[in-house]
Amino acid sequence: MPPTVQLYSLSTCSHCKATKKFLSDCVVRYEFTDVDLLQGEERKAILEEVKKFNPRCSFPTVIIGDKVIVGYKEEEIKEALGLK
Repeated sequence: MPPTVQLYSLSTCSHCKATKKFLSDCVVRYEFTDVDLLQGEERKAILEEVKKFNPRCSFPTVIIGDKVIVGYKEEEIKEALGLK
């Protein structure tokens, strides 16, 4: 069974868009949250969640199974997905 993929991103971020496109091109099922489109308590809660994985709270933050990848890093993403 493929690992769970969660992406925390910003709707305006070019690296986030590239990451979404890359995951889609790899035909990987993933869930994403555009943090900048959230408001109030929901946004605060998601930012706390992101900080658990990535204390700098930068985007994109990709969680694949138990591996955390910060930034658009195709090779690391492929490796974590077992696509190498």
